[in-house]
Amino acid sequence: MTMRTHRFVAMGAATLVALSACAPAGDSGGGASSSASAPSASSAVAVATPGPGEFANPVIRQDFPDPFLLNVDGVYHAYATGFQRSTSTDLVDWETPLRLTVTSEWAFRDFWAPEVAVTSAGYVMYYTGRSSLDTSGEDTAQCIGRAVAPTPEGPFVDELAEPLVCQPDLGGSIDATTFLDADGTLYLLWKNDGNCCGAPVDLWIAPMSPDGLTLTGQATSLGVTNDEAWEGGLIEAPTLWLHEGTYYLFFSANAYYNADYAMGYATSDTVTGPYVDAPENPILHSDFSELMDNPEQQAAGPGHQSIVADDDGDLWLAYHAWDRDAIGPDRAGKRSTWIDELVFEDGKPIILGPDSGPQPVP
Repeated sequence: MTMRTHRFVAMGAATLVALSACAPAGDSGGGASSSASAPSASSAVAVATPGPGEFANPVIRQDFPDPFLLNVDGVYHAYATGFQRSTSTDLVDWETPLRLTVTSEWAFRDFWAPEVAVTSAGYVMYYTGRSSLDTSGEDTAQCIGRAVAPTPEGPFVDELAEPLVCQPDLGGSIDATTFLDADGTLYLLWKNDGNCCGAPVDLWIAPMSPDGLTLTGQATSLGVTNDEAWEGGLIEAPTLWLHEGTYYLFFSANAYYNADYAMGYATSDTVTGPYVDAPENPILHSDFSELMDNPEQQAAGPGHQSIVADDDGDLWLAYHAWDRDAIGPDRAGKRSTWIDELVFEDGKPIILGPDSGPQPVP
């Protein structure tokens, strides 16, 4: 590896309606995926001019929060909150995002952070959703569903009458992702949405059937909580990666709507943990001096990451970040998608960013 120079459409079964916005009436949690997608309007963005063989972040300049990247036969598929999808052949030039068609038997609103795994069942999407009311007429917790499609473009169908995972006593369950271990065991990871309602916040893991459609064991806490100052009121968005025998659990933390949102990691010798926080956390965060002094630095509050390998086997971290001048509780502006290289040095993951460019293409 060469070190780079760092200079819904979603409705009940009966009806399909195009999703024009994904903002709920209220925000239960304040995390990146337990809150609404930001509006498309944004402030002016200064973009570096890349030369031949270079690119400049962000790579998806539209509002494309909570990005997840999947490589299918040399084509990268990016999925985002709002059931958006875009494609690229080089991780740099992306098609204009389109809406996915997703149908659900149980979820009717608050759709966040879709991620897709390829299994024997097809393309299995794990998503966060909420049914509008329970049998008593009260608002329900956010929960995790799964929908299956024959192609990465969809349409995705969740035929279950209830969520795949839900922890109502812990505030609900959101931010699902999968991990395929070296022994071939598939796992589902997620976060309980305790910050919605004063409950503890934790990250969880459970084994799955090989087709990714059902859980086959009990959920286990990974032992990571929001107990550091930089994490603020929550942790979320788990991503698990195995490197040279060590399991690296990446996660995001703090308030999604401002520049304090950031990313850290924890490690374990076993897939189910317990995991230990890295002392150098956070490893991806806003550079406040750059935000104030450099008009080209637009990465405010970077986080909600995913990891993908390029054709050379180099690792890239995809994440979203606010426009520099468009952060705050009013949710003005947008969260564009950035990519920066992820390398390991002496057992520590290092993200070569946020880099507003120019930098060498993957």
